[in-house]
Amino acid sequence: MNYEMGNVKMSKILYITANPKAKENSFSLSVGNEFLETYKKSNPGDEITTLDLYKTDVPLIDDVVFSAWGKLATGVNFKQLNLEEQNKVATMNNLLEQFLVADKYVFVTPLWNFTIPPMMKAYLDNICIVNKTFKYTEKGPVGLLPDKKAIHIQARGGVYSSGPAADFELGDRYLNTILNFIGITDKQSIIVEGMNATPDMADEIKAKAIIKAKEIARKF
Repeated sequence: MNYEMGNVKMSKILYITANPKAKENSFSLSVGNEFLETYKKSNPGDEITTLDLYKTDVPLIDDVVFSAWGKLATGVNFKQLNLEEQNKVATMNNLLEQFLVADKYVFVTPLWNFTIPPMMKAYLDNICIVNKTFKYTEKGPVGLLPDKKAIHIQARGGVYSSGPAADFELGDRYLNTILNFIGITDKQSIIVEGMNATPDMADEIKAKAIIKAKEIARKF
C-alpha cells in the first residue's frame, strides 16, 4: 500500500528473482540489478523487498497442501491441522501477505524451455488464491489487485519477440496471463534476447537492455 512521507507518496516494491546463477553470469539478473539501482536513486524513500526464489522456501501445491485446504474448507481450525500442514499453510500465507502489501512488482527471470523457471511457477501458485487475489462472480473470475503495477525483466538466448519462434515463448505470456487474472493490467516487459543466437552481439544486446531498463525504472 502507498504511504506518505511529508507530501510525497511512498511505495512498497517487491523485487522477485528466479535464477540460481550469480548476477555476473546472468543477463536477466544483471539487467534487473541496473533497473533496481536506478529505481532506488529515483525513489529513495520507497521500501524495497528482495525475494530470491532460489533461496526461499516456496511450497509446492501437493497432497499436504490439498489436505490442509480441504480441512480448512470444512471449518477445521488452523491449529487442528497436523504440523506439516500448518508449516506449509503458514509459509504460503506469509508469501501471499508479502505480495498483497506491495504496490509494485519486479519479476526477473530467464526463459527456460520456453517458459519461466519452476520456482517462479511455484511462487505464482502461492499467490493465486481465491478471495485474496481474485474472486469468482456470476460473470466469471475477477482480479482483486487492479491498483498494482508490474515489470517483467526476461532474458532469452534466442529471438522470440518475432519470427518463427514467437509462438514458443510461454514465459512472459504466462506471467502476463497470471497478472491479468489477478487484476494487474499495468504491466511492462523488458526483454533481453538473442545473446546465444548472435553471441558476438551479446554485449551490445545487454547494453541496450540496460539503457531501456534505466529509462523505465525512472518512471516506474
